[in-house]
Amino acid sequence: MPEGHTIHRLARDCRERFGGRKVRAASPQGKFADGAALIDGQVLSGAQAHGKHLFLGFDGTGWVHVHLGLYGKFTFGTGPAPAPVGQVRLRLVGDGEDGGGVYADLRGPTRCELITEDEKQAVEDRLGPDPLRADADPEAAWARVSRSRTTIAALLMDQKVVAGVGNVYRAEVLFRHGIDPYRPGRGLSRTEWDAIWDDLVGLMHEGVRDNRIDTVRPQHEPEAMGRAPRVDDHGGEVYVYRRAGMPCHVCGEPVRTAGLAARNLFWCAACQPG
Repeated sequence: MPEGHTIHRLARDCRERFGGRKVRAASPQGKFADGAALIDGQVLSGAQAHGKHLFLGFDGTGWVHVHLGLYGKFTFGTGPAPAPVGQVRLRLVGDGEDGGGVYADLRGPTRCELITEDEKQAVEDRLGPDPLRADADPEAAWARVSRSRTTIAALLMDQKVVAGVGNVYRAEVLFRHGIDPYRPGRGLSRTEWDAIWDDLVGLMHEGVRDNRIDTVRPQHEPEAMGRAPRVDDHGGEVYVYRRAGMPCHVCGEPVRTAGLAARNLFWCAACQPG
């Protein structure tokens, strides 16, 4: 499932391509036909992200609420929009169908719906603070973490606690701060929580900028260590994510994995002692 940096990147891409302009909208698949008809020919007035939720605003009409889920994908193209291929839930086209402009296709989302301002607010009210948003309040997350018996690994993946953090950022930020993923939230000090939050803000903003997740510090980069770069569909240099059984870049011990809250957890028992 895409993590929060991907959704913020999509919001930025939509603003750059369609913001302040009329768009043509259609649902070739048909599942969003009614919503597409209502926004067709309207101006895209805003594109926002909160955690893993994307909101495309159309003044006087509402917001298109998108959650990609596990299989959703937003792709962009330039030039005249070609005939749709596959199950396109929503197609947006700028500058007219034959104007040589830009277009975007949404396929396979868990959610694509037209909602009101109040409904959008209700979605956001259910989410925790997003490290990528200027209005994020880390105090709200700390209030829940500091009194919880739940493991910090599970809390970081709970979108009601922190919005936008997924399996990669969860594993990597805990490694970077030497925190056992099984430690209960209330076992963290305020200093440790502040360091985790600040690190998430920095790492996720880099993710938006670079469109990939990199968490390895300079001294552990392939060039510095004389090792081969990581080869993985997810891209980016990481410490523990999807490196089960491989030697830790810092201490050499094998990286561990286990199931936790229906997701695979990765950590180094030596660098993250219990």
